[in-house]
Amino acid sequence: MFNEYDIIVVGAGHAGCEAAASAANLGSKVLLITMNMHTIAQMSCNPAMGGIAKGQIVREIDAMGGYSGIVTDESMIQFRMLNKSKGPAMWSPRAQSDRMLFAGKWRRVLEETLNVDFYQDMVNGLIVKDKRVCGVVTGLGHEIKAKSVVLTNGTFLNGVIHIGEKKLGGGRMAEKAATGITEQLVNLGFEADRLKTGTPPRIDGRSLDYSKMEEQKGDEEITGFSYLDTKKIKSAKQKSCWITYTSQHVHDILKTGFDKSPMFQGRIQGTGPRYCPSIEDKINRFAERDRHQLFIEPEGFNTIEIYVNGFSSSLPEEVQSKALRLVRGFENCKMFRPGYAIEYDYFPPTQLKFSLETKLIDNLFFAGQINGTTGYEEAACQGLMAGINAHQKVKNLEAVVLKRSEAYIGVLIDDLINKGTDEPYRMFTSRAEFRTLLRQDNADIRLTEISYRLGLASQERMERVRSKVERVEKIKAILSAVSLEPEDINAFLEDISSSPLSNKQKAQQILLRPNISLQQMINHSDQLKELLTQFKNEELEQAEIQIKYDTYIVKEKELVLKMSQLEDLLIPDNFNYDKLFSLSTEARQKFTRIRPRTLGQASRISGVNPSDVQILMVFMGR
Repeated sequence: MFNEYDIIVVGAGHAGCEAAASAANLGSKVLLITMNMHTIAQMSCNPAMGGIAKGQIVREIDAMGGYSGIVTDESMIQFRMLNKSKGPAMWSPRAQSDRMLFAGKWRRVLEETLNVDFYQDMVNGLIVKDKRVCGVVTGLGHEIKAKSVVLTNGTFLNGVIHIGEKKLGGGRMAEKAATGITEQLVNLGFEADRLKTGTPPRIDGRSLDYSKMEEQKGDEEITGFSYLDTKKIKSAKQKSCWITYTSQHVHDILKTGFDKSPMFQGRIQGTGPRYCPSIEDKINRFAERDRHQLFIEPEGFNTIEIYVNGFSSSLPEEVQSKALRLVRGFENCKMFRPGYAIEYDYFPPTQLKFSLETKLIDNLFFAGQINGTTGYEEAACQGLMAGINAHQKVKNLEAVVLKRSEAYIGVLIDDLINKGTDEPYRMFTSRAEFRTLLRQDNADIRLTEISYRLGLASQERMERVRSKVERVEKIKAILSAVSLEPEDINAFLEDISSSPLSNKQKAQQILLRPNISLQQMINHSDQLKELLTQFKNEELEQAEIQIKYDTYIVKEKELVLKMSQLEDLLIPDNFNYDKLFSLSTEARQKFTRIRPRTLGQASRISGVNPSDVQILMVFMGR
């Protein structure tokens, strides 16, 4: 019934979709197996993509030739660029998506991708021979052969749903859990553990009083995520989100359900996300706060369903409903379904190589929540890299590993491999030491050539990047050559309380002043308007950032160069750490377990001290 495939991808969430697409576009024959063809690319939690650091990841996926950015652009109902009041390293795009449109467009993308086949079934086992994966076994009893397997099981591995004292098996509400894989992998020597995540109740939007809430509109300028010319929503057609707050009275009602809370009564063993706690966890941990912000997010254009961001809960359904009705604007709210918590299996990611291939079983790759991460964006970028590297392994090609200095994707994978995680891992800008280099505006410049050489990014993408770089340099050359006369710019400078010019000055020097943007200068200088009118907004913005932040960018590049010296010092695969008695016991144990490839990687392992790295360097020299 089934031919042998190059790659089988198990699970069709965000990680599975990107894995299947990237491997297929590189030329591998891919089978995507999902338990439900109608939930491909389902947005299981909030109907949004991007956000702080996550938006950078989506743009990096796009620059690498993935599809998350394109699908988001074509299904968004609202767009906002977050942190615009801060420096460009902190700017992060975020979009509200039409949940059904998002999933539909992803399915269409996959169906239009050559080399992708689909099959609906549960995978409950792997075919493993001589420590190499050779295929999968399905619930219907099929043995399907493959040269490589990518597991992207999300929250489905032995998933258990909690609502108050009710306990249901499932990977999502109304969807059964996946069984068999964890037990087999543990028998093969893998370490597994449990994590927990949650989701808020969904509400009938017709029952809400928005006049009592704060409106949050989208941006006038919709940048989007993809560097290609995608079809995006018009600014005026965006749907608004809304903001309201809990109160002390709401908290008091929620507390009445604590005696039936699966989290407080010990029925949930898995660790939950630190940075996205449930509402009951918030009021317990932050007892001094008398209110918490709630974001009221529409699920799409053609639905009345509302997502209550900030009200994740596993309390009894009646307690959730009673507490919500005390929230301003929710007095008459009707609940479609309650919030719930879900526990699931994951495999600590220190058991992986940087390619996301497992160390124990050849040609077996993990991506997404199976590695302990949380979030669509974190899952999608792992899927992209796992799909790429599964293809590379099948074709006997070198693995593709992005460095911490090249991408947030590199930071995420490096963190997982070196530090592991015992709680759902979420990306933040603060995790990246080179975030001035890793901005959302330059992901194409950083990554497209890598992907193009690989054969994933298209010729069109590469030509766009080359054109952008050339045109940005032209803008910088113009600004460094053109001098502005006082009479041309002083009225503007005085209007913004900036010192007027006494003599003509280079435009580049004026741009370096605080609180002055290039677009403002163009708007108030006929000379600049004439010279720069031919350039796109993204090119002008890129030139401005490079000029204003040149000193910081140069310093970070120097630091990258310095750090790369450790990355170039390879540690032999068979290095015996047990003979280094001068190492700390913790360092010796972690080096033996993780087997770092370079001194740079060794230096980033949690619990390893600089002295341990120096000792290792000395013995390697010998």
